[in-house]
Amino acid sequence: VELLRSVLFPGYFGVSDLSRDSMRFHVGATLDRVTRLLKEQVKRGLCFEACAQPGECGACAEKSETITRAFLAGLPEVRRLLATDVQAAYEGDPAARSPDEAIFCYPGIWAVTSQRIAHALYRLGVPLIPRIITEHAHGLTGIDIHPGATIGERFFIDHGTGVVIGETCIIGTNVRIYQGVTLGAKSFPKDEHGNPIKGIPRHPIVEDDVVIYSGATILGRITIGRGSQIGGNVWLTESVPPNSRIHQ
Repeated sequence: VELLRSVLFPGYFGVSDLSRDSMRFHVGATLDRVTRLLKEQVKRGLCFEACAQPGECGACAEKSETITRAFLAGLPEVRRLLATDVQAAYEGDPAARSPDEAIFCYPGIWAVTSQRIAHALYRLGVPLIPRIITEHAHGLTGIDIHPGATIGERFFIDHGTGVVIGETCIIGTNVRIYQGVTLGAKSFPKDEHGNPIKGIPRHPIVEDDVVIYSGATILGRITIGRGSQIGGNVWLTESVPPNSRIHQ
């Protein structure tokens, strides 16, 4: 993740004294390292899920090669999305003096960077590794975003501590949330054996241009309509139409 961060934000992380001439060589050399490290970790994740010993599963090694190449091919899109997140942070917070300050200092950018990396791996079917990545960011920032969450452009988490975003959340474009917000599940449907059914949609859908203020708890597969504002400390378990203003 640290190597990828130095590729996604070259000059900000990793080697700092980059020039236009050296940038391309830095990115290329770093991606070469990433390729070798990631391929091994993906293979180990696949072997772990298959209950095999690392190095004894030829199919896992072959699959990890394919996944790693697909992940690297998708990095330009990850970088594009992150650029929109940084711009949203700069424009959305009057305390930010520059986009650079958001990259260096904002825990929301740190957590979202990790989540976008993890989400790309999650979508490629990589087990375990994406969750390790987002939980590492959770430990550093206090922001808990599951790698399965689908997040649109220009996503800004201000302050961030205590934010929880569940696995099946769908978040649109230009959404801003504040500290202590929970986008969680209302209940857990169970199978005939009484165990929670996994993978079903159970978290909110947040449409474009929504603002959710600090401490709000939004639970279940409900929809927050486009352009809505959800006030601080609101407890919400029902869908609201576009342009709603929900307060205590």
